[in-house]
Amino acid sequence: MNAAILIITGAFAAVCTYVFNEKLRQGPVRSSAALSLSVGLFFYFFPNLLSGYLTTNIPIVFIGSSFIGMVSSSVVHNYYIIATSGVIFSLIYLNTSKFFTGYGGTLGTAACISLLVAISLPFFLNRKKISNGYLVLRKLIFHKNKAKSR
Repeated sequence: MNAAILIITGAFAAVCTYVFNEKLRQGPVRSSAALSLSVGLFFYFFPNLLSGYLTTNIPIVFIGSSFIGMVSSSVVHNYYIIATSGVIFSLIYLNTSKFFTGYGGTLGTAACISLLVAISLPFFLNRKKISNGYLVLRKLIFHKNKAKSR
């Protein structure tokens, strides 16, 4: 049950941050920071509302998933991809070993990996439906490689 709540939190946080970022024109940093601060303050003032595990982990998953919602609409413009990225982020968070304890940037790295995985899914599922984000990513990679080879 706790894992399901964290997965839903990840998808919700990514989509909410994306909506604040792109639809309400608040910008990526302000959107992520404002929403993460709200969730953090809520669990700071109401620590006994949920179990200790959820009170500790929901703000962390929310902050990490909000990094996904910071993506530009020119790269990803589909809410399902954003929500899928949030789910993937939550799964990475739930299965991360203690190896990364003490290293900085774990949440941002996991958010980047989950967004790249979600962007690449249409390529593996259906070759005719390649997402715009995948095309932008492919263009960036191959144009840099062509520039280096010249």
